[in-house]
Formats: sequence, C-alpha cells, structure tokens
Amino acid sequence: MNLLKGTAAGLAMAAGFFATAQASDLSGSLKIFSDMSNPAPRAVMEKMASDFDALHPDLTVELTIIDREAYKTQIRNFLTANAPDVANWYAANRMRPYVSAGLFEDVSDLWAEPAIADNLASTKGAMTIDGKQYGVPYTYYQWGVYYREDIYKELGLAEPKDWAAFKENCQKIIDSGRKCFTIGTKFLWTAGGWFDYLNMRTNGYDFHMALTNGEVAWTDDRVKATFANWRELIDMGAFIDNHQSYSWQEALPFMVNGEATAYLMGNFAVAPLREAGLDSLPGGGGEIFAPAVRDKIGLGKCTADAWLDCMEVAHELGMFTSATMMFGHIEGVADRVHHMTQVRERQDRVLRAASHTDQPLGHYKAFISRPFQRENTPLGRLREWGQTDPAELGEAFPGDVVATRDGTGTKKSHPEFGRRLRMSGSTDYLRTQALSRLMLDNVFSIGASWVTMGPHIGQVALQYGANEMGSVMMEEN
Repeated sequence: MNLLKGTAAGLAMAAGFFATAQASDLSGSLKIFSDMSNPAPRAVMEKMASDFDALHPDLTVELTIIDREAYKTQIRNFLTANAPDVANWYAANRMRPYVSAGLFEDVSDLWAEPAIADNLASTKGAMTIDGKQYGVPYTYYQWGVYYREDIYKELGLAEPKDWAAFKENCQKIIDSGRKCFTIGTKFLWTAGGWFDYLNMRTNGYDFHMALTNGEVAWTDDRVKATFANWRELIDMGAFIDNHQSYSWQEALPFMVNGEATAYLMGNFAVAPLREAGLDSLPGGGGEIFAPAVRDKIGLGKCTADAWLDCMEVAHELGMFTSATMMFGHIEGVADRVHHMTQVRERQDRVLRAASHTDQPLGHYKAFISRPFQRENTPLGRLREWGQTDPAELGEAFPGDVVATRDGTGTKKSHPEFGRRLRMSGSTDYLRTQALSRLMLDNVFSIGASWVTMGPHIGQVALQYGANEMGSVMMEEN
C-alpha cells in the first residue's frame, strides 16, 4: 500500500491500524485506488474502507476497485492525473520508478511507530529505497514449486537438488506422456516469476537483487546463462502447450487433472488447489528459525516468518502440515529451543482458533528434527569446533554465544560464528528428540529420523519421545 503525494490521511486504515487515529482527526475525502478485484480480497478491502469511514464521521472514503490486470497499465496514468491519496502497488524494485518520479510519498515517520515497526519489521526492507520507506505492506505471499506427489512416487522421482537432476526428472515425466509444468502466460507476470526463480537458482540471490536493482546489465553473460537454462526446458517440451492462452487460474486444471506434474506459483494458488484435492503440505525447509543462523545456512530460502506464515495460511484453509528442524551445525542450543517455541506458539494459536469456530482448520500433525548431514555440502566443509585445537572445547561454542531463546541473537556476538561446526551425534540427537516431545505437547506426532541416524538409533528414539518412524526415502542428501 503506497501513499501518494498530497496527503498523509488514511494510511493507518491501509495497514489496518484503526485505533491510531481519533474520530476528530480526519475530515474531507480520502480517495483510494485498489487492484484487489478478486472476490475474497475485494470483500476485505470494502469492509476496511467502510469501517474506517464509520470511525470518522467527517471523512468520506472513496474506494475505487480496478481489475487487477488493467490496474497495472492504468496506474501509469492515474498517478499523474487526478491521483488518489492511497493506492495498492508492489514493493521493492517494482515501486522504484514511481519513487524516482516523486509520485510516492516518503512515509518513514510511520515506520517509527511501534505498531508498524514491530509487527512488520520483516517486510521493512522491501518497502525501503535509499534508506527511506515508501509504503506499508498489507499482504505478502511466497512462491514455490507445487508438485504432484503421487506422480513423483509413480515414476520413482525425488525432489531435485541440482540442475542436472531437475532436467532428468523432467525428461522422465515427459516420457510418461505428461508435461513437467503447467503455466499460464496470458498475463506476462507468471513468466516473470519463472525468470526470477531460474535466475536465483542459476546465479544466486545476491546477483538477482543486483540485476533487478539496475546494478548489473541485462546483457551480462550470467543473465544469458539463465535464459539458456530456460531455453533447455522449452526445447525439451517441459511446459504445457498454448500456455499463452491461459491465465494462471486457467492453467491450474492441467496439474489437477494430472496432465502436468508441477506448478511454479505463489501460495495464493493454495486455495484453488485445496478445492481440487490438495489436503496437506510437507514441512521441509524449516531448518532453524533464528535469523542469525538462517541467514547463514538458508541462502535463497524464505525467512522464518514467511515459512511460518505459509503454514498458517494452509491451516486456515483446513490443511494439515508438518514442521521440521535441522540442527547440529552452527546453531546454539537456545536456537533449537526458540525454533520449537515458534512451532508451539503457532500451534496453540490455530488450536485456540479452531475451538471458537465451526470452520474446519488444519494444524501441525507432526514435528521431525534431524541432524545436519555434512557430506557434499559447502557448510560441511567448515572445521569442527575443537577439531584441531582441543583447547577450544573448554570455551563456549560460537553458536551458543550468539543464540538467544527469543531468536534475537546477532552474528556480531562472536567473530567465529558461522565459521565452525558442532556436529550432532546419537546422544545429542536423542536429547533433542526428548526435548521436542516435552515442549511440543500440542503436536500429536514426533517423528524419528532413522534415515539420517540409522535404523537402530531410530528404534531407540521411540523411547525418547518419538511415536512414529520416518517414511522410506530413495536418498537423503
């Protein structure tokens, strides 16, 4: 939600903070343009405008909702002629042209207010250009590859870990008479999402951000490498035919009907997928939630808040999920406690909500913790604490110095943080397993990770709080 030149009225409504303004503060007209044209978000926006109007008798809220796709071209015109006071738009580099043209207002003062600064801290970077904030987020979502697990099992496929495995999977899918991916490019942003995904996978997150920020030329050889990879998928027939004729919604049935195996899309697609039969989400990618650790080990992955919010959306839609934790690397013991606490608190929240509504809600069905497997990983090449200098064992491990139970530890607390490992053996694993059972009494199943620890320790884990064994896997890497 961006505030345009001319007024500061109404931004509190845009963020949902009704209590921040007194009824006597605002008068006149507040003109809002919105692209929330789909039925559910439109209803939310209309109710917010109506409620805000009712709170301020001397203020008239004028809400104009424009078709989402038409809005993307109309904004160029309405910002310069009879502009609204408040408008929806996209964050980060998508808002840069309007900031540079002086069409969006600097609202950094709002980010000094605790209600915004504390609750929306994880999104501040996306609203910041040259050290100033130019909007307040009202929603965000994550993109990912949604795939048909039944087709993967039928063809004996595992989630790919590199480009070669990605293409190998795709070829097997094509050989089975299916397409690898559905996609609808009637509106070009879906193709833009594919470029973002492939470029980050090809060149890394930092390069992608530098490119979209204008710091790298689009003629750079690394960009050409991304398009070359994309070309490979196109040439092998990875995508559905005539995709340019379909919107993202119209492309969904190809995956639902089994004609395509996967879909790269935002999690706003979860609801229609749910209606089509999707009933659960796996909990992979949990890793460690503490930002100091996650920034080191989860490059290119979503933030902890985004991961947790994605699961919460699934729960609200009545879907069941699991949660995972990967430990025994650079983290401290308090980071593990913080991780479990986050799962416990989110689970408490959805269970409380379920007790006050007739709507079926999902929740975490299982929690699985597994030790880090160092083989064939960059992180695994780090030296273990005390490996070459036994005297280090008498000192505090860097991860423990940095770690805090509330997850606020900073990497600056120890110069060796992120540079040394503390691997987890059987004893540490079993203790962590037992701790998870004690802490997560609101999660029914605790899974024993026998694939990583071996069948014997997997059996012993059943005496340390676990009540189920992990499933058979083709490989764990």
